[in-house]
Amino acid sequence: MSKKRRKFSSGFKAKVVLEALKERQTLQDLASKYDLHSSQVVNWKKEFLANASEVFEAKTSNKKEEAGTEQLYNKIGHMQMQIDFLKKVLDK
Repeated sequence: MSKKRRKFSSGFKAKVVLEALKERQTLQDLASKYDLHSSQVVNWKKEFLANASEVFEAKTSNKKEEAGTEQLYNKIGHMQMQIDFLKKVLDK
């Protein structure tokens, strides 16, 4: 019989990595606690640390996008006012 490949949610991975970062237990203890191989915990920890800065970058890029979107809506509103004004002038 072949073992089915297990898939872990990002929440579960984060939970394991945060416990590993606290260093209250050894990696082997954590791995046995969650029925994982210790190398898997090490890989998740490396990946987490490598991508940790992206958490803060996402917030700043969202603010920039919101500001850009607001500017576009303002411009659309201004252009719509101009169109409405010109329609009224041409109808007379």
